[in-house]
Amino acid sequence: MPTQTRSPARRQPARRTPSRRPPVRWKRPRWATRTATLLSVGVLAAAGIGHAVIAGLDESIPRVDPFKDMKNRPAAGHGMNLLLVGTDGREKISAEDRRAYHLGGTACHCTDTIMIVHLSADRDRATVVSLPRDSYAEVPEHADPTTGARREAGPLRLNAAYAEGGPNLTVRTVESMTHLKIDHYLEVDFVSFMKTVDVLGGVRICTTQPLKDSYTGLDLAAGSHLLGGGQALQYVRSRHVDGASDLGRMQRQQRFLASLFDRATSSGVLLNPMKFRDVTGAVLGSVRADRGLGTDELLRLGRAMRNFSPRSSEFTTVPIGEMTFQVKGLGSTVKWDEAKARELFRALRDDKPIAPRRPTRKGPSAVSVDVPPDQIRVQVENGTTTDGLGKRMDDGLAATGFRTTRQPTAATDHPVPHTVVLYDPRWDRSAKALAAALPGSELRAAPGQGPTLKVIAGPDFKEVRRVKAAEPPKPQESEQTVLTGDEAVCR
Repeated sequence: MPTQTRSPARRQPARRTPSRRPPVRWKRPRWATRTATLLSVGVLAAAGIGHAVIAGLDESIPRVDPFKDMKNRPAAGHGMNLLLVGTDGREKISAEDRRAYHLGGTACHCTDTIMIVHLSADRDRATVVSLPRDSYAEVPEHADPTTGARREAGPLRLNAAYAEGGPNLTVRTVESMTHLKIDHYLEVDFVSFMKTVDVLGGVRICTTQPLKDSYTGLDLAAGSHLLGGGQALQYVRSRHVDGASDLGRMQRQQRFLASLFDRATSSGVLLNPMKFRDVTGAVLGSVRADRGLGTDELLRLGRAMRNFSPRSSEFTTVPIGEMTFQVKGLGSTVKWDEAKARELFRALRDDKPIAPRRPTRKGPSAVSVDVPPDQIRVQVENGTTTDGLGKRMDDGLAATGFRTTRQPTAATDHPVPHTVVLYDPRWDRSAKALAAALPGSELRAAPGQGPTLKVIAGPDFKEVRRVKAAEPPKPQESEQTVLTGDEAVCR
């Protein structure tokens, strides 16, 4: 059965005393946590509980003017582009939770999460593009936020634009780099992320491999897990579970966001007025937005998002040309692949999907397994009196990629009550992959059997389920990868 994992009970102090703002420090990306807030707000509106409630939400959001005095902006495209940035707000988390979820260190008033969320003109699709915090950027001429003195244009890391000139300079820099016109701006804190996940009753994620990161305290076995807010934060922050570092973490964050959105839209929890009130309270507190992102806009977006399915969302990272682009005075930065990035942002400007077209396939999608089927050798035996059952199983396994002997035989002892997979314990991962292709089969250890697995077909065998190996992220992968929501959620 799937592992049911919840974060420890979270106790909030009766009062919070804001701490003094410490010096700016660069922190790890938290882009998944900030995007969760945006999607939650949209889904709240989708609940259709009423304009008055959303109006109350609108009045509670602090406002900023990121577009003040902006000139020579890119031409508007089709659809809507929202710039989502995040600042560290761990000082709002209780000391107990900071210890429990490894949130030590000093909070900073800085942005290390920058994303573009594009909603199609027909509101049938959402595209989320992550811009790495260390991206090499040419920051436009701007005024010093403290002294007002003019500063010349020059190279910086993208996340430094916020510290140099706040929301205005951040928007100007992103527009200059992408040639996309930003329609709305949303600035959030990841604190509300934990609360939102808890109010939704947790979010389910699936992993084919154990995930353990001593830095964040994440410790998940392979399987399905229902994560509460604290553990979800550990999941989206972890970067030491594989060799892919930030790129691997981004993929896990994308999967979590797709699952969170699926949970919010399919569970019906937001149709409960009491739950709606609780989620609203969870989202508030650390959100700042431009004045144009108000009640009417939220309602329009929410109503359109009612028809969203997991496949309606697509996630990617801007194409990267060089992960360690050295710049004098800055050190190592992330250099975009200019040609591919230009193609990506042109697709957004033209309101086109970025995920490749996939043929519609009948039946359930393939189940992810640890070992590729073509690396698993199988001998099929017919454990029933039904002629041809062994050949039918052999053909089905071969069709999904297993290396069957193509010579099914009759079992020595038959009939058997149900399908059995016999395996040498040294090849247990291969056995689990084979069992995943044969729902209901029994795994039975057979020490000394060797690398060839034996499956005895029982009367319960109906068909072979498709399986595929989960591909690990490639640290230096330059090709753009796109993940759609239906590829990410647990099924």
